[in-house]
Amino acid sequence: MLMAGAPAHAQGRLEAKYQASLAGLPIGKGAWIVDISDDQYSAAVSGGTTGLMKSIGGGNGTGTTQGRIVSGQFSPLNYVSTVNYGKKAEVIRIALAGGNVKDSAIEPEPPVTPDRIPVTDAHRRNVLDPMTGALLRVAGTGDLLSPDACRKTMPVFDGRMRYDLRLDFKRMDKVKAEKGYQGPVVVCSVYFTPIAGYVPDRVSIKYVAAQRDMEIWFAPIAGTRVLAPFRIAIPTPLGTGMIEATEFVSVQKTAKTN
Repeated sequence: MLMAGAPAHAQGRLEAKYQASLAGLPIGKGAWIVDISDDQYSAAVSGGTTGLMKSIGGGNGTGTTQGRIVSGQFSPLNYVSTVNYGKKAEVIRIALAGGNVKDSAIEPEPPVTPDRIPVTDAHRRNVLDPMTGALLRVAGTGDLLSPDACRKTMPVFDGRMRYDLRLDFKRMDKVKAEKGYQGPVVVCSVYFTPIAGYVPDRVSIKYVAAQRDMEIWFAPIAGTRVLAPFRIAIPTPLGTGMIEATEFVSVQKTAKTN
């Protein structure tokens, strides 16, 4: 079953489109598809820069993840991320089993940075990939949108860096997409803690780690006890960075029977 106490037929699919902005100016667009069945899940994301950002340094990327659902928890198996910068491309691959990284690679292989805190085998255990880490599984049979949904920490390995995303309840709110979901959301504060694979003196890392005003607004995927991001807000020196769903369409799927 998907969640402890949830019906065995809990299955759903989300098709969402997002717009990214900085200080109110559009800078990118993306799409995310999430499929959840009784014992497995998959997600695919794609996006790219738009407007001024595209003209001064355009980029685009895709990502996929697949995994199983074990004892009501996501257990990722494979994650692939491809990011294109002009004529350059970087591909990250991670293979996992039981929450542990079996293998990971970055192509082309990045140069060695002496100041980077090394990622050890211990850092590769009991982790999620970045896409799986963006989904919340809410246990039990009670209210899906509640303060308890936020009270957890996501241990993430993205192929280069190991970090924690700690969530805490901030408030309840309401949203209305241009297409799809309209209704309540649970808003979580997000706190970023780098663990390994980063350069301690890097300004961007210090800045994000010091933030106390980052938020993720989570909305439900129909037919499941899973929440997905509807809006992400991150303060930056240039203004608030925002990723917000313009479309958030989810449907409950009918379980296949023999």
